[in-house]
Amino acid sequence: MSTTAREIMTRGAECIGSEETILQAAQKMTELGVGSLPICGTDNRLKGVVTDRDIVVKVLGAGKDPSSMKAGELAQGEVVTIGADDSADEILHTMAEHKVRRLPVIDGHDLVGMVAQADVARALSDATVGDLLEALSTD
Repeated sequence: MSTTAREIMTRGAECIGSEETILQAAQKMTELGVGSLPICGTDNRLKGVVTDRDIVVKVLGAGKDPSSMKAGELAQGEVVTIGADDSADEILHTMAEHKVRRLPVIDGHDLVGMVAQADVARALSDATVGDLLEALSTD
C-alpha cells in the first residue's frame, strides 16, 4: 500500500485548548459534528485527544463538573500520533497496537488532520479493514 495518512485524513482538525473546559470541548464537538478533539497546550503542541466517550465515562460518569474541569486533565501520557507521510500500513499498525480509532496526523510538530477508522475503511480494502476491526475489538 502506498496510500499515506495525508491522502486519507480529514483536514482542518480543530484543537480544544488544554485550559478550556470539558463543557467547551463537548460544545465544540457538537458544533463540528465530531466525536473527538485534539487537546493543544498554550505552546500550540498536541497534548492528547479527548473523545465523547472520555467525557461520558471519565467526567460525567465519575461525577465531575464539566464546566470546571479542564480538557488538559484528560491528556494522559504520550500522545499517539501518525506522521502525515506515514503509510496506510503504519496507520493500521498504530491503531491496532494502541487500540485507538482516531489518530491525530502531524507534520513536524503541526497538527494537520485526523485519521479515523472510517477514513481507513473508505480508503483501504475490506480485508484490511476487517483485520483492523478485529484488532480493535479484542483485548
